[in-house]
Amino acid sequence: MHGSLVNADSRSLGKSNLKVGALAYGCWRFTTNDLSHAQRLIESALDHGMNMIDTADVYGLDYGGSGFGASEELLGRVLAGAPRLRDRMVLATKGGIAPPIPYDSSPRYLREACEASLTRIGADVIDLYQIHRPDLFTHPAEVAATLTALQDEGKIREVGVSNHTPAQQDTLASHLPFPLAASQPEYSITHLAPMRDGTFDLCMRDGVVPLSWSPLAGGRLITGEGIRPQLLAALDRLAEREGVDRSAICLAFVLAHPSAPVAIVGTQTIDRVEEATAALRVTLTRTDLYQLIEACEGVPLP
Repeated sequence: MHGSLVNADSRSLGKSNLKVGALAYGCWRFTTNDLSHAQRLIESALDHGMNMIDTADVYGLDYGGSGFGASEELLGRVLAGAPRLRDRMVLATKGGIAPPIPYDSSPRYLREACEASLTRIGADVIDLYQIHRPDLFTHPAEVAATLTALQDEGKIREVGVSNHTPAQQDTLASHLPFPLAASQPEYSITHLAPMRDGTFDLCMRDGVVPLSWSPLAGGRLITGEGIRPQLLAALDRLAEREGVDRSAICLAFVLAHPSAPVAIVGTQTIDRVEEATAALRVTLTRTDLYQLIEACEGVPLP
C-alpha cells in the first residue's frame, strides 16, 4: 500500500509563528450551563493537541445558548477560573454577523464587535480574528483598514476570513498590508466545494491555512441521516480496516488535502474529544480518497 496522504502535523497559521494542531476545537455548540464541564472540554481539547479554540460572537444564538455572545462569555468564565489555559491556546473568534441585520463589517461595527469579543472572553488580544461572513455593502478596503488598525493597536494578531468566496478572500487580501492567515470554509466528504471552487487553490497560492468547519457534516456522517448508503459503506470499510470509527475516517479525509486543512471538531462530549485524535493515525491513500469521492457523488470521476 502506498503511503498515507493524511497530514497529522501541526500547521503554521499563515505567515505567523503561531502553530496550530491538525485538529481544532470549535465552540459553536459550546453552550453548557455546567462551568466545570466546559472547563474539562477545553482542557481535554488542549491536552489532545487541539490548541486552536475557535469561537464567534454570534455563537450562543442556537444549540441551547442564552443569546448572542454566550459562547464567548462561557469561554471567558473558563479562562477566568483557569487563566493558565490561555497561554496554551491559539484563540480564534469571528465578527461581522449582526442580528437582525445579517452582516455588518462597517468600520464602527467591526471595531465594536472585536472589542466586545475581547471583553466577553476577558482576553488582552485575539490571536486570529476572522470576518465571519462577508458584508456585501462594505468595501473591502474599509474592512482592511479596520483590521489593520485593530492589529496596530495590539488587539488582534492575525486575520482570517470565514465563508468567503475565493474572489472575496482575494480582494480583501489585496487591500491588507499583511497576509491573511486563515480561511474557514465548510468542507467534508459530503461538501467538496472548496477543493473545486478555487478556495483551497487560493490558500495554497498564498500560504493561508484552511480551517474546515463541519467536517462531519453536522453529525450526519455519524448518524447516516441523508447520506448516500454507498458512501457510508465505503467509510465503514475503511474504518474497519483502520480499526477506528467512521468519524475518524471523515476527519482524516479532511486532513488529506494538500492545502493542509485543519479540521474543527465541535463535540460536547469529553470522550469524543480524545476519540477524534484517532484520525491522526489513519492511513488514507490516493486510491482511498478518490473512492470516497466517487462513493459520495455516485458517479466515476472523468
